[in-house]
Amino acid sequence: MHPIEKPIIVLFGQPASGKSTLAKELTRIFNSDWCNVHVIDGDSVRSIFSNSDYSREGRIRNLNRISDIAKYMSHQVDVVIVAAVYPYEEARRYLSAMHPHVTWVHLTFDGQRGREGYFAKDFEEPVGKFMKLNTSKYAITDCAEKICSFHREVSDPTRGPQVPFQKED
Repeated sequence: MHPIEKPIIVLFGQPASGKSTLAKELTRIFNSDWCNVHVIDGDSVRSIFSNSDYSREGRIRNLNRISDIAKYMSHQVDVVIVAAVYPYEEARRYLSAMHPHVTWVHLTFDGQRGREGYFAKDFEEPVGKFMKLNTSKYAITDCAEKICSFHREVSDPTRGPQVPFQKED
């Protein structure tokens, strides 16, 4: 018998888009509902494995590790939140193929935040079912509420199979 896999919420986008900040706010919200939450931060995983390879192959290797950890943790806690760039559709498909309950949230922002030198220049725009959220337009609490609402919308098992769509805010 396989343990029940709990949901994974992936906050992805270029550096400085608000992934880590929103992961903390979502953790606060879920913890207030008595949920056990685990956050996986892409930068932390990279440092744990001493991976300084920012090539496409190095990034995919790191993201596949993150995906494997997220799947494992989905058996241990109520909600897994991943905060990582995930610039490649190949890496996103890897996680989606092995876990049925992934909520993808693509974070963007306007202007500059001082991390542009770390951008994945070959970032592939996402396809399929995801939410696109510009973090420049809303307060952090509002962004978190929008993500929670979208997560409930796409993860409601009573709605049956979901048609792929993009929700942009």
